[in-house]
Amino acid sequence: MIVIHHNPECGTSRNVLKTIQDAGYTPVVIDYLTEGWSRAQLLALFAAADLTPKTALRTTKSPAQALGLLESQVTDDDILEAMLVHPILVNRPIVCSKKGVKLCRPSEQVLDLLDLWPEGPYYKEDGEMILDEQGKKASEKQN
Repeated sequence: MIVIHHNPECGTSRNVLKTIQDAGYTPVVIDYLTEGWSRAQLLALFAAADLTPKTALRTTKSPAQALGLLESQVTDDDILEAMLVHPILVNRPIVCSKKGVKLCRPSEQVLDLLDLWPEGPYYKEDGEMILDEQGKKASEKQN
């Protein structure tokens, strides 16, 4: 089973979801902006993905700065509490599979969590190639 904590307004999140689906999976899609987070859920996801609230904080296109969360004295617990009130503060997408849990930014990082990949060549919605014609990661091509 694959679970994606998804924001449909986010291009990276849309790319990750499409990659998972195009690889042949039917993921469980959690719209975390609608459903919100629990403290236990965030702590478990962060521990599994080797993240902290500070490293998982979305600093752009979020209220992080307005809430004072970018100040040096802000603690992880302060950030975690803010994430519970403002789910948009959690960077996304976070994907869970039998291979692990990962914040998939950039979107091609989702490939590390999948046994099967989409057929190459494969492109993001902005046209950037992530899998070449042979189905290998485009970022690993030798020049």
